[in-house]
Amino acid sequence: MTARRLGPIATALFVAALTACSANTQKDDDAKAADPSASAPRSSASAPAAGAPAGGSDLSLAEAIAKIPKGDEDRTGYKRTSFRLWADADGDGCDTRKEVLIAEAVKAPERGARCALTGGEWKSYYDEVTVDAATKLDIDHVVPLAEAWDSGASEWDANRRERYANDLDAERSLVAVTAKTNRSKGDKDPRDWLPPAASAQCTYGADWVGTKLRWKLTADAKERAALEKLAQGCGDTVVKYEVAP
Repeated sequence: MTARRLGPIATALFVAALTACSANTQKDDDAKAADPSASAPRSSASAPAAGAPAGGSDLSLAEAIAKIPKGDEDRTGYKRTSFRLWADADGDGCDTRKEVLIAEAVKAPERGARCALTGGEWKSYYDEVTVDAATKLDIDHVVPLAEAWDSGASEWDANRRERYANDLDAERSLVAVTAKTNRSKGDKDPRDWLPPAASAQCTYGADWVGTKLRWKLTADAKERAALEKLAQGCGDTVVKYEVAP
């Protein structure tokens, strides 16, 4: 397991703190299969602006949104297979998907041969649903692969796209959530989809913005407007991030 994934309250390079918070079809080419093992809430999340130093000043959600580079989206050439998924970076037998599931379990699953996970319990923060069957959960890229492609990843090499798709050094770029919510989200950005649980929406906004800043991804005008509207009700949401190497 990577150093980052030490448990549901694990510390990471990418942390978003939420002290208060206000208050669905997917494209076929970005479909995500249900995972055979499952999800739970980690500590609140987030990230830093391009070039910001590690451990820099906390940013409000509105301040963090303002730091996202502006750009038009272009999905030309996108294929989900352009991103290599579920690598076992440390060679411990547990791939990225399993590492997330182990980290986010409210009740730890048993780990068998080849990191087969049985038992356990998870809480999906998108909809506040507690699940005891791993097959009912997916691992969600908070900023979907297609969205990342649209906003800068199309220019990356294969190695950087693989690191993005398996980013275990950021606490909130990958989350284990119910398959239902993950598939209702698909590749939508916040102008078209927010978590159904009102209690999750400010945290989700911080997770989204932190991921964009971490990977220096752009936002178009409509996405930015939706984020700014969300931020109006998330005045106490704090974002920290570190730029990915």
